[in-house]
Parts: sequence; C-alpha cells; structure tokens
Amino acid sequence: MKTAIVTDSTAYIPKEVRESLHIHMIPLSVTFGNETYREEVDLNAEQFFAEVRQHKHLPTTSQPSTGAFVELFESLRNEYDAIISIHLSSGISGTYQGAVTAGTMVDIPVYPYDSEISCMAQGFYVIEAAQMALDGKRPEAIIARLEEMKQSLRAYFMVDDLIHLQRGGRLSGAQAFIGSLLQVKPLLHFENKVIVPFEKVRTRKKAMKRIEELLAEDVALGIPLRAAIIHANRRKEAEAWKQELSALYPNVDFTISYFGPVIGTHLGEGALGMTWYRP
Repeated sequence: MKTAIVTDSTAYIPKEVRESLHIHMIPLSVTFGNETYREEVDLNAEQFFAEVRQHKHLPTTSQPSTGAFVELFESLRNEYDAIISIHLSSGISGTYQGAVTAGTMVDIPVYPYDSEISCMAQGFYVIEAAQMALDGKRPEAIIARLEEMKQSLRAYFMVDDLIHLQRGGRLSGAQAFIGSLLQVKPLLHFENKVIVPFEKVRTRKKAMKRIEELLAEDVALGIPLRAAIIHANRRKEAEAWKQELSALYPNVDFTISYFGPVIGTHLGEGALGMTWYRP
C-alpha cells in the first residue's frame, strides 16, 4: 500500500528532509499590507523577521483554502492509495478542518490528523509517518503510532513579548497584560489544543532552566529521547543551548529547528522553546 504524507508549512521541516522522505507540504501565508507570501515557498524565517522590522504593523496570517487542499489531494490520487494529512492544532488554526473538508471531496481515502500542536513537535509526527509510509505501513498503523507518540511528546516555549499572542487572539488579553506588566516570561505549552501558560517564570534564563528541568524528568526514566530546540531568529543562542544540553544528556538526540513566518507572527522574534518525545 502506498500512502502519501501531507503536512502544512508550520511543521517547519527543511526542504531537503521533505524531499528525501517524500513529504508533501501545503503552505500557510502571511500578509504585509497588500503583499501576501506563502511561507517556506516565497518567504523563509530569516527574510520574514527582516521584513517585520521594515513594517509598522504586524502581518496577518491565513490558512490554505479548501480548494488548495483539493488540488493537492487530487494530484496525489494517481500515485498513491491513501493520504495522511497532518496539521497544526485545530485550536489555533482552521487548517486541519480544511483538510477534513477537502478529504470528503476527493476520490482517495484521506486521513486528516490533528497534531494538537505546531512547529517541529508537529514535524516529529510528520517525519515518523513518512518513514513508516516509505516502509509500506498501512494508514491505520501509522495513525496508531502517532497516537502512541502523543503520549510521550512534550513541548514548552517562551516569548519575549506576550503582545503578539494577545493581538493574534492566541492568548487571553488578561494573561498578556499581567505578563507584560510584571515582566514575567511565562512558560507556555499546548493544552487541549490551545496555547496556555504552564508556569510563570521571571527571566529568560530561568525559563530555559525550567525547560531543562522538565526534560531531565523524562531523561531520568532512562529511555532515549529525540528533541528539538526551536528558536525565532536566535540561531546562535539555540546552538549554544544544544551544545550545553548534548553534553549533559547523551541519550537525547538534539536537533535545532525554528519558528517560521506564520508562528513567528504570533510569538514574535526571540521566542525559544523545546520539544521532545520517545522514538
């Protein structure tokens, strides 16, 4: 059985990885004024943060149209027997619902999957699914593995300024106001598909330390982990943290990923986080 793996651009999987694993990507978009860019196609993360500094107002973001999904699914129909379409949390975007709707409009079985998260945490699901698909595993077996992964997957992140999340409606105004007033750097995570504060931490350094403590709790179980440090235009900081953590936790396979244009719009430059799961 030949299963196509589809995801959206917010998984932020490098192009060479997508190509090597035959992952099909549908982009979300950001709009500055009258100009709309498809992330990971017309605009990368570095270009995006440079563009933000040139504009007075934050860009807006938009999900792929149902028609774009239908077009992609139809193009895969002749080569594949089924499609698994893995997307960012339905609690912060209608992208997953777009895949659900499009799946009812095409003549190929489509299995939409709500990652209930985003960025490389979502990417981990996609890469795992793609590797299983290349091994000829059936869609049901792949979905079952993704559900198993969901039990061990963790992700925590912090932002330099909560105002982006507040403006984008991804965090309540009261929480954003309290955070900025007290100069708190709250640790955030996804709970029930939406972004909520996990703990209040006063400084960036303490927030990073707290994420490390949460990682150490899972490391202490003695099971190898796969992790990604995710940054919003803070590559050097991410690399330094990876070097430090790799020395401390040799049974964790660390990589570096990034917050791209769409998620970067809501988190702002300087955001930093980590995700991990049991492979």
